[in-house]
Amino acid sequence: MTVHNRAAFLENIAKKLGRSKSLTDKPIISWNHQPQHEVLKGATKDELVEILIEHCENIHTEVKVCSIPSLAQTLEEVIQGYGKGSIIYSNDERFNELQIDSFLQSQPDTFKWQPALLDKNKKAAEKTNIGIVISDMTLAESGTIMLQTNENVGRTISFLPQNSIAIVPKSSIVPRFTQAAQYIRNLDEPVSTCINFITGPSNSADIEMHLIVGVHGPVKMTYIIVEDY
Repeated sequence: MTVHNRAAFLENIAKKLGRSKSLTDKPIISWNHQPQHEVLKGATKDELVEILIEHCENIHTEVKVCSIPSLAQTLEEVIQGYGKGSIIYSNDERFNELQIDSFLQSQPDTFKWQPALLDKNKKAAEKTNIGIVISDMTLAESGTIMLQTNENVGRTISFLPQNSIAIVPKSSIVPRFTQAAQYIRNLDEPVSTCINFITGPSNSADIEMHLIVGVHGPVKMTYIIVEDY
């Protein structure tokens, strides 16, 4: 991400504060130890998949693994398990790449997020039984999916429906948040104003430390890991 007019901006602030000189640049800090880069260092994709699946047991999230050709069938099984009903999914070109866009459009009650519909998208999300998204990056260590919301990927898709399905491309799986932060920092395009990190269905233990699932979000969630390479 490029910072524009930084020097002029700081100079103006310095003048407003009555300072004769602008603030100096911060020194470059070189850390002697960076343990965050050592966690799961060298783990293969298959090993990360196993770690992700194991952790999903702790966050009450079902996991299925399939190939691109069998994704539509796997998705249909999960949808049937959630009692079918209405579906909303993001306007993401990867649904086409994963060969499931036509399958979703063939379902009897499906709504595809459309930027031109504005608030109608949110109202549709409130009424649907199942929301489907594709993970941009998936953190094996915590079982977390990362979603960059934009005009085609509304944030309400993943938390207003009662049930949530996240398509997880195997290529998107990384060890932990460290890699996600690096990815966001190195983006050439503008960073989304809202990046959600979602770890399974809603969980809360605020009242007397009793865990309750689905208090303020989906009651159930499934990750479908897709062998995309």
